[in-house]
Amino acid sequence: MPNTDNDLYDDTFWNENWESGNTGWDIGYASPAICRIADQYNDKDHKVLIPGCGNAHEVDYLLQSGFSNITLIDIAREPVERLKLKYGNHPEVKILNQDFFLHEGKYQLIIEQTFFCALDPVMRPEYVRKMHNLLSEEGILAGLLFKIDFEKNGPPHGGSEAEYRNLFDPYFSIIQWEESKDSIPQRMGTELLFVLKAKVL
Repeated sequence: MPNTDNDLYDDTFWNENWESGNTGWDIGYASPAICRIADQYNDKDHKVLIPGCGNAHEVDYLLQSGFSNITLIDIAREPVERLKLKYGNHPEVKILNQDFFLHEGKYQLIIEQTFFCALDPVMRPEYVRKMHNLLSEEGILAGLLFKIDFEKNGPPHGGSEAEYRNLFDPYFSIIQWEESKDSIPQRMGTELLFVLKAKVL
């Protein structure tokens, strides 16, 4: 993981949050907006990655939709152990307890769901570069970003559309970029739905 000025983002921090039940980012079910993205993606046999997956509620929907090659990554041991119990009999699902920034592989689709906002903002340029590196040629990065500045210090961390465009533009082309119409009520008006295609550099 890239160096930061604090240790709030290591495995110990996230494990403690999971063990204490401090998981306010977890809505308890598959995000309707992520389900919408899955519905728009036709190549169900493509390799899919969900980094910072947490409880990975979207996996059930992906499996029901026919996706057959899903990799889940989380730096926290607690959710990974839960997922291994839940999906141990599903060869379509690979589960890794790993630092995303150390992961190697190639994917056609990467789903972003509350991972970007959990990172220290100084790590965002490295996040974008790593996402591009993990995607196959013209692969897709899609998901949700908070388009709001939070009153309290994060995580979660918010930001602006202009900031995000500047971050992603060198590495990605925009396919879809709009205020999410499928956000949960508590987040309505504060989320950006995006679908980006990796540029050939």
